[in-house]
Amino acid sequence: MKKLALVILAGISFATANAQFQFGAKGGFNFSTLGGSDIDDAKTLVNFNVGVFARLPLMDRLSLQPELVYSVQGAKFDNPDESHHVNYLNIPILLRYSVGSGFGIYTGPQIGFLLSAHNKFDGNSINEKDFFNSADFAWAVGLSYRIPATRLGIDARYNIGIANIEDRSNSNQTGSVRNDVFQLGVTYVLFSTGRK
Repeated sequence: MKKLALVILAGISFATANAQFQFGAKGGFNFSTLGGSDIDDAKTLVNFNVGVFARLPLMDRLSLQPELVYSVQGAKFDNPDESHHVNYLNIPILLRYSVGSGFGIYTGPQIGFLLSAHNKFDGNSINEKDFFNSADFAWAVGLSYRIPATRLGIDARYNIGIANIEDRSNSNQTGSVRNDVFQLGVTYVLFSTGRK
């Protein structure tokens, strides 16, 4: 049993040593909305996200991809001048599998820390932070593509809101509100180590 454990550990160490650790920056567009029983007629709000990522090799084709992302989310409503902006510092922890030809697929949990929340209506902005919980939880699924012979990549993902973000103690509501966000953007590898 001890020999088997040593063989497995040696195999993982060899794969990690010959794999590529990467660190990079990312940014793109958010197409976000708010769902749940306390939300009616929410429309898509277009905004942005920006952050950094790392890819930590686990074994051949499989890597762990933690990220730190500033994300402007929320929704528009029927009144064309009204929108809710709910801004987070998101930390997704993704398991990424390289399928070859530059493509990768990934999935994993994400925790978001609320930074600010505003209701914008007829040119006015009202602070709504007290009506939202300080943390959000989501599940991310996505697809990435590394452009051959470059450090650039294209990334598309959907963050499925799985937590109620509404603070019921302040909102006097009994239902739920959740974030749903589709993201489309680019990645750029700032540096990498190991096998090219």
